[in-house]
Amino acid sequence: MDDRATVRRALAADTRETFDRRVAEQAAALRTAIRDGDFDGAGFAVGLEVECYAVDGAGRLTTLPDTLFGAPGRTREIGRHNVELNSTPHPFDPEGVAAQATELQTAVDDLRAEAAAVDADCRIITDGMWTIPPNEGSQAYLGAITEAEGIIVADNMQPKPRYHAIDNALVDHADGSIPLAVPGTDASFPTILVESLTTSIQPHLQITEASAFPTYFNAAIRTLGPVLALATNSPFLPGDLYDLDADGVINDPERLVEATPHELRVPVFEATVNSAGYPKAGCPADIDAATDIIDRVVDDWTCGPFLQEWEANGDDEGDPYWEFRHKYGTYWRWVRGIVGGDASGEDEPDLTTAGALRIEYRPLPTQPTVDDILALHWLVVGLLRGIVAADHPLTELPWADARESFYNAVDNGLDAELHWVTADGEATTDHDAIYEEVFDLAERGLREQGLSEGDATDRIAPIRARWDQETTPSQWKKARVREELADGESLTTAIGSMQRDYYELSQKRDSFAEW
Repeated sequence: MDDRATVRRALAADTRETFDRRVAEQAAALRTAIRDGDFDGAGFAVGLEVECYAVDGAGRLTTLPDTLFGAPGRTREIGRHNVELNSTPHPFDPEGVAAQATELQTAVDDLRAEAAAVDADCRIITDGMWTIPPNEGSQAYLGAITEAEGIIVADNMQPKPRYHAIDNALVDHADGSIPLAVPGTDASFPTILVESLTTSIQPHLQITEASAFPTYFNAAIRTLGPVLALATNSPFLPGDLYDLDADGVINDPERLVEATPHELRVPVFEATVNSAGYPKAGCPADIDAATDIIDRVVDDWTCGPFLQEWEANGDDEGDPYWEFRHKYGTYWRWVRGIVGGDASGEDEPDLTTAGALRIEYRPLPTQPTVDDILALHWLVVGLLRGIVAADHPLTELPWADARESFYNAVDNGLDAELHWVTADGEATTDHDAIYEEVFDLAERGLREQGLSEGDATDRIAPIRARWDQETTPSQWKKARVREELADGESLTTAIGSMQRDYYELSQKRDSFAEW
């Protein structure tokens, strides 16, 4: 079927009506399955997805060759410069932890080697946001579209009708323009491709029993601030997206470095997908029952609906939950609950495979090295497991305080005011008290799953070292840009110099703490 014709059908009112009816019917079946215990007893498991982008030898953003996407575990992301690595799900035990670590390192090494073999000038980067634009410039690259008969196609978006249907729906409801208003710029784009500035990692933790799921989910919300504060890695846009004066020098760049959020990726993503006037991304509310995660997908605004029979390859034929899976793929919250399938990290999980319920932890930027990515992954899954195993009272923290803590971390990183409830039930904003418990609980959770005391400590050591050194990747990036500005460089040049140093160090050091 012609892609534009498919997009047009996706935007039709009768398609939405059919889609919403099927989602409601499939959701009812899933609620019954959860209540009947169909997703209990599969055991704790872990999964991980990692997004990367490609640059050329000069550090400029570049397109990934199509030949790289044939290998298992590699999927296309929204931009032609993006790739996502999906891990095999592994049991949450010592053997599974070791296997997942080996798998990710091998996946990144193989991808880098294959990219270089296809194009010697192509490098795979693990980072939270690209900042050196391609030759044509960021605005031209992100804003390039072809429009015909009322349908827009973003030229640098992966050529998938479902992506284009979502894009057209969001742009239409945003009155034809996707805004980007952050410190230093007030821009707009004709497509949601601006979201492809960002790259992230998503740890997955599979829970054994539906009855325990709300406790894990609500605890995850309360860890967002402290965990993100350790992980921040995206303080800057590409330099050419900032508002420049006639001389090409931004007004008061030092002030911009101070004002820009440590995790700029979060407001960029939220501004993009929430621009239609519906809360598609944000900090989720607490849940009372596991079935609440089904209700939330049903209640979410339907964006770019698709019908199963439109899929040409037939791979999903007979999937009784196809439309629900598709809608789940447009339900973006910083913590998501997933039902069914496995812990592989697929954006639209296979619900026909009896698995269990999973926590998908979404606020984290891609980290500088594989060791950093894995350490943050083990910190997250260990922390969630440890909170519940210790019967820790963290869920007594008011939800509003947890949300505030998260957005404080977005803005201020490790300098943020963070909210926590200690093991004694006392509310605190003291960083020393908070992080002592964060690391202890993460190690406790890893030990609960059979890791030795030494192994549990070693797995999260690269992230603990950031706390000990009182520095994070975003702090390093801001400091490097300040150094360049002090030497008389423009903001654009300073960001480019910092980014090239980041690229080199990320491939020469085992972890950020060694920089």
